[in-house]
Amino acid sequence: MTEISNFDASEYLDTDEKIADYLTSIIEDKDWDLLLRAIGHIVKAKGMTQIAKSTGLGRESLYKAFNSTTQPKFDTVVRVLDALNISLELHSNG
Repeated sequence: MTEISNFDASEYLDTDEKIADYLTSIIEDKDWDLLLRAIGHIVKAKGMTQIAKSTGLGRESLYKAFNSTTQPKFDTVVRVLDALNISLELHSNG
């Protein structure tokens, strides 16, 4: 019998380059819901407890904020990205 397990992207996000490629791909696809879930995967890969401490948010709050059924506040996203040392650059398309 073959055992099937759930895919967990966080298990593969073990370098800054992989994280950057992951986020870049999602941003290029303009899949904003997936971007929020991806941030959650990165938080898990980097350590939920460490990111919770850096942001001043509780672990449970982070889990809830970046699951597939919620929309975190912008402030939460910014705080988490800052804790992950990830910055986003915005450019005008015009």
